[in-house]
Amino acid sequence: MDHRHAPFANPATVVSYATNTPRKVPGLADLHRMTMLLLAEEAPEDAHILVVGAGGGMETKAMAEAQPAWRFTGVDPSPAMLNLARQTLAPVCDRVHLIEGTVDQAPTGPFDGATCLLTLHHLDRDERLRTLKDIRRRLGPGTRLVIAEHSAPGPDPERWITRSVAFSVREGLDWARAAATGRAMMERLTLLTPAQEEDLLREAGFQDVALYYAAFSFRGWVATAGKEA
Repeated sequence: MDHRHAPFANPATVVSYATNTPRKVPGLADLHRMTMLLLAEEAPEDAHILVVGAGGGMETKAMAEAQPAWRFTGVDPSPAMLNLARQTLAPVCDRVHLIEGTVDQAPTGPFDGATCLLTLHHLDRDERLRTLKDIRRRLGPGTRLVIAEHSAPGPDPERWITRSVAFSVREGLDWARAAATGRAMMERLTLLTPAQEEDLLREAGFQDVALYYAAFSFRGWVATAGKEA
């Protein structure tokens, strides 16, 4: 993974992740519940779920608490974020296997579903496509992938990113500072338009691509693994 897209090597970022992420992502707990429901519609009661970008452990914990028979394999390239995930997931650790690395280090499956939340925007387009293809290869036909990330909606994505930054500010809102942070984020992240996101999912072998979540610059899609060629 390109280290330009690896912000979680910063110890301060890791320490503050559990506190800051719910402030930054509108309805984060609801996003986690929606993710679980979208997978549960098609997954068996004893599903084995692949979690790509599992550092922190928050989405895995939410799904594990809602689905006590599910098992999880999570991958993440950041050792510090995986350590945080181990702390978060201590109550359900008997059902979670965490692997340091990217999705190509994950078992071949087939898994009964997969998630990739708040991760893909750190990857350039080519690496994102490779990641999605690697996920697809680990899913059986008809199983689901749920993703969420920053996108570039509308003709003025910088404005939407600025709004997302402003959302996270709980004290002393400063639009100029939010705009400066937004510009820095746009330089650091790879933002695709919603149409480009959907095309990439289809190129990776997914079908029935549907938007399920939208909040300022954040977008989430659910897609179904198609038949392999």
